[in-house]
Amino acid sequence: MIFIVVKFPVKPEHVEEWPEKVSAFTRATRDEPGNLWYEWSRSLEDPNTYVLVEAFKDDAGEAHVNSDHFRAGMEAMRPLLRRTPEIVSTTIPGADGWSSMGELVIG
Repeated sequence: MIFIVVKFPVKPEHVEEWPEKVSAFTRATRDEPGNLWYEWSRSLEDPNTYVLVEAFKDDAGEAHVNSDHFRAGMEAMRPLLRRTPEIVSTTIPGADGWSSMGELVIG
């Protein structure tokens, strides 16, 4: 599984419209056959930063970054950002989704 977390530092004047501006890209990515999840959150420490958590099947990353909607999404995001986003991208061998947190079992 390819697991990615990206911090998007949005210009304050665009922060409220961010979800709408990235909605087409979000929908298109979620519809990709190899997408496992694609979830946006807003940072509690910096309300002008959105955090994206996404995952793809091992063989789906290349198709994602080479898609038309990826290129269009990057161009739509570029003028809304304060600086280059920060990313962590890694492959987790043998994983195919979320696991239960053993340190905090409920029930």
